[in-house]
Amino acid sequence: MDCLVNVLGRVEMDSLLFAVPYVCKSWYKVSLDPVCWKRLVFPHFEQMVMKRFMEVYQSIGPFSVTSFINSIVRRSNRLATALVLPDYCTKEALEYAADEELGSHPLMYVWTPWKERNRRSFEDAERCPALKVLELPNDLLKRESAIIPELISKWRNLEQLRLERPSNLEEILHQISCHCKNFFGLSVIDSEVWENEVSAIVSLPNIKYLILRGTFIERKSLVMILQGCNKLELLDIRDCIGFEGDDELLNLASHINAFKLGGSKLSIWHDEYYCSYDSDCGYDYY
Repeated sequence: MDCLVNVLGRVEMDSLLFAVPYVCKSWYKVSLDPVCWKRLVFPHFEQMVMKRFMEVYQSIGPFSVTSFINSIVRRSNRLATALVLPDYCTKEALEYAADEELGSHPLMYVWTPWKERNRRSFEDAERCPALKVLELPNDLLKRESAIIPELISKWRNLEQLRLERPSNLEEILHQISCHCKNFFGLSVIDSEVWENEVSAIVSLPNIKYLILRGTFIERKSLVMILQGCNKLELLDIRDCIGFEGDDELLNLASHINAFKLGGSKLSIWHDEYYCSYDSDCGYDYY
């Protein structure tokens, strides 16, 4: 039985919801084991997932995305170590994953009226106290940027974080530096990383893996990282804007086992306009 739990804990969430429980009674029983729900990687196609969930579980009445995500989080019984939230994740569901005070409940359909959802605000981050890996998509970061840093501070076991175009990276990193003592991996994609944010990165004492692929970062900021992050084992700065690779950077990065530099440019010229990185549309033309 332990072997089956180990195997089912590796399958995708939609299979664990819509296929595994219907194989046989023993598989259904195993699918309820919280160990199978330690990796909460939500699908990114809202309508398809919601429609299938309602068909399989025969939900009646309006379906709440919040209650769907919350019910999945509850299945982990606070054992979840990886959480990849979809773009359609609501503020209430995000906060619910951070709340450690709520008791556990079996998966069930619960329609939550809007007023009740507001009353339950701030009920999500400590719900996954064992969380080690977190990924937040761009749309969710845009909508809920104000609450992200405080929720991050509740995931004290967090080790790795992936963000897409965060608007308050410095504040997030400050919370990580204060509360997440085992943190070692950061991925920031398609964003702008300025000197103050680089200083926050350098202040992370145990940073080993840093992925800044496709970001705008100035050369002086990159030098700060190379000189200040002495424990780096991987640095990915491919396809960045703001600097060009040269021998000096290679020498500064000689202590890094995996240094990925290709494709970076000082700037981009397009149709006689200067093109610099912009966090909203990808590029801004002057």
